[in-house]
Amino acid sequence: MTAASYVLEPYSIHVPDEVLDDLKHRLRATRWPLDAGNEDGFYGVKRSYLQELADYWIHKYDWRKAERAINAYEHYRVNIDGVPVHFMRKPGTGSSPIPLILSHGWPWTFWHWSKVIDPLADPAAFGGDPADAFDVIVPSLPGFGFSAPIPGRPDMNFWKIADLWHTLMTEVLGHTKYAAGGCDVGALVTGQLGHKYSDELYAIHIGSALKLDFFSGERAWDYAAGRPIPDTVPGPIRTGILELDRRFASHLAVHVLDPGTLAYGLSDSPIGMLAWILERWTRWSDNKGNIENVFSKDDILTHAMIFWANNTIETSMRIYANANRYPWAPSHSRRPAIESPAGITFVGYENPPGVTTEGRVQNFLDSERASWYNPVNITAHEEGGHFIPWEIPELWVEDLRRTFRGCR
Repeated sequence: MTAASYVLEPYSIHVPDEVLDDLKHRLRATRWPLDAGNEDGFYGVKRSYLQELADYWIHKYDWRKAERAINAYEHYRVNIDGVPVHFMRKPGTGSSPIPLILSHGWPWTFWHWSKVIDPLADPAAFGGDPADAFDVIVPSLPGFGFSAPIPGRPDMNFWKIADLWHTLMTEVLGHTKYAAGGCDVGALVTGQLGHKYSDELYAIHIGSALKLDFFSGERAWDYAAGRPIPDTVPGPIRTGILELDRRFASHLAVHVLDPGTLAYGLSDSPIGMLAWILERWTRWSDNKGNIENVFSKDDILTHAMIFWANNTIETSMRIYANANRYPWAPSHSRRPAIESPAGITFVGYENPPGVTTEGRVQNFLDSERASWYNPVNITAHEEGGHFIPWEIPELWVEDLRRTFRGCR
C-alpha cells in the first residue's frame, strides 16, 4: 500500500456516558471475596484498599477531567492492514526534531509516557538543548486502549507490532528515518525494530534488554525455567531470587498459558480487572511500600479506565501467549542481532539478586544478553522501578537524549 492508501484521521478521546454509567453500576454491584487473613497482602491485593479505590472511583474520580488532559495532545487513528492504531503526538519544537516512536508495555497504557512527552518534544522549555528535540509519537499497542477492537487479528505480538510501527512511521507518516524507544513489551517491539529495520532507524533506547527470543520455547511460561536454587546460594541472594520469582511467576504463567480464561472475569468485573493490574503496579514499582508514592488514586484509575472503557484487558493480555504461540524468528543472521545503536536504562529496583546498581552495567555486559545489542549508552539508576518513564521521568529523558546525541 502507498501512503495515500492510509486514511489518517484526527481523533478525540471520549468515552460515552452509557459506558461510565454501566461502570458505576458494576462497581456498586461488586460481590466482594472474604479476603480473610490477608492483612499482610500475602494472598494478593488487599480488599480494604480495593474497596477504598472503588469508593473513590464511584464518588470522586473524574474521567472527564482525565480526558481533557489527554486531549491536550494531538490524537489520530489509522487502519494499518486491518489493525486500528491510535496514537498521541506532540510535535517537536527544536531546529531539527527527529521522529521518535515510544512503545509501552503491560499493564501500561500510552498515558504512561505522559510525563516525558513535553520535555522530549520541547527541551528548551525544560532547560534543555533545543537540538535534542523529538517529534514524539506514542501509539497504543494493538489490542490496548484505543487501538481496538482487533477481531481480525487475534495473533498480535511484539514482532508483528514492530512491522505495523514501521509502516506507521515510514508509509503513513512519511519518515525516511526515525528513532524508537520502549519499555517492557515495548522494549521488545523496539528491539525488533532495531533488528529488522536498523537501516531506517537512528537508534533505539529501551528500559530493559531482553533477548528477542525471550518468549520462545516449551516452558516460556515458567519464569524460573524449572531451575532449582542451588544449596550453595547465600541466604540474602536466595531471598532475592524467590522475591523476584514471586513478582513475575503468576503473571507470566497465566498470560502465556490461559489469558482468555482469566479475561472472562476481568472483562465483566471492573474490580476484578483493577485487582489484577494493580497487583503488577504495586509489585513492580519502586513505591517504598505505598503504591500512592508512585501512582495516585487518580493515576491508577485513569490507566484502569483506558483498559476498561475499550474492553481491552483480554486482547492486551494475549500479547504474551502470542509471543510464544507465534515465536520470534530472525530476519537476518548478522551479529549483533539488534544492529541499531542502543541505549539502555536500568533501575535499582530490578537489579538481579546479588548485583548492586554500581555493578549493574558490567553484569549486563558479562551476560549472554549483551551480545544481542550494539550498546552506545548504558545507565543504571538507584531509583525507579519497572515503569521507568513514569517513575523517574527526568532521568529517562536525559538517558534517551544522550543515546541520540551521537546518532542524529
